[in-house]
Order: sequence, then structure tokens, then C-alpha cells
Amino acid sequence: MGRGRVELKRIENKINRQVTFAKRRNGLLKKAYELSILCDAEVGVIIFSSRGRLFEFCSSSSLLKTIERYHRCSYNASEAMVSSNETQNTYQDYLKLKARVEYLQHSQKNLLGEDLDDLNTKELDQLEEQIEMSLRHIRSTKTQVIIDQLSDLKHKEHMLLESNKTLRRKVQEVLPSKSAFESIF
Repeated sequence: MGRGRVELKRIENKINRQVTFAKRRNGLLKKAYELSILCDAEVGVIIFSSRGRLFEFCSSSSLLKTIERYHRCSYNASEAMVSSNETQNTYQDYLKLKARVEYLQHSQKNLLGEDLDDLNTKELDQLEEQIEMSLRHIRSTKTQVIIDQLSDLKHKEHMLLESNKTLRRKVQEVLPSKSAFESIF
């Protein structure tokens, strides 16, 4: 008995979406690998996650060669002749983006306190300063949130005191004597 059909729409739960992405990405890359081995096919897969992270697979020695082959086959002869300069620029852009992603991933690990062994004292000082600035910003934001909440609570307190005064006046108007009012409270 097979599984039911999955409704294809965006998964709203962020965690479920991330888990599904990871599982399906791994499955897709595995299938691409299997196809390249079993059928001796040239396969190239490029995946960018919603966070901009790059995942790739290429069965040949170069993804660039696979992409160039794709361009030659998918366009007519006049359009297929993409200048090598333009292709080189595209490849250079790809390499820059890949290096940027790797740098950002490494920086994120450093901010989390991981992979610090390779850093010198100057880099560690810069990292410490960056973390302290972030901490100051977080504390400032936290303080502002607390001040806003305190202001809201004071406003609610004032409204409740006014409401209480109004209710006491109404009770005093309803009760004929002060002694009867005092016996209730």
C-alpha cells in the first residue's frame, strides 16, 4: 500500500518546512547520483535554500562544463554560442557567491563559539567586540521592551483605579447610609 498524494503547497510551519527541505534535497541529490552511475548520464544539480545556502552535485569533473553543454543543447545554434567571456563572468559570479556563503557560514560558526582555533588574537578581539556590540544592542532592545511593558501596566493600573473609583461612587449612591456601605467592605 503506497502513501497518499501530498498536497503541493508551501509548508507554513518553519521547522517542518526545513525538515522537508533537508530530506527532499538529500533524496534529490541521491537520485541524481544514482542516475549518473546506473545510466552513465551527465547530471548537474544546483539548489539554493530559502536562506541562500548552496547545495550542488555534478557527475562530471566540472559543473561549468555541464552548464555549457546545457546551453549548447537547449538553445538554437545562434543563441547557443554564449561567449566564453560571458560564461567566465557567470562562473566568476558563482565562485564569488560560493566564497561569500562559505565566509558567512564560517562567521556564523565563530559567533556561536565554534572553529575558533584558527583565529589569531586580532581576529578574536574583533569577534569579541562584535559580540559585545550585539549584546549591547540586545540589552538596549530588551530594556526598551521592558519600559514599554511597564508603561502599559501603569496605564492599565490607572484605568483600573479610575474604574474602581467610579464603582465606589455608584455603590455609595445606591446604598442609603455610610454604615451600610462600610459593612459590605
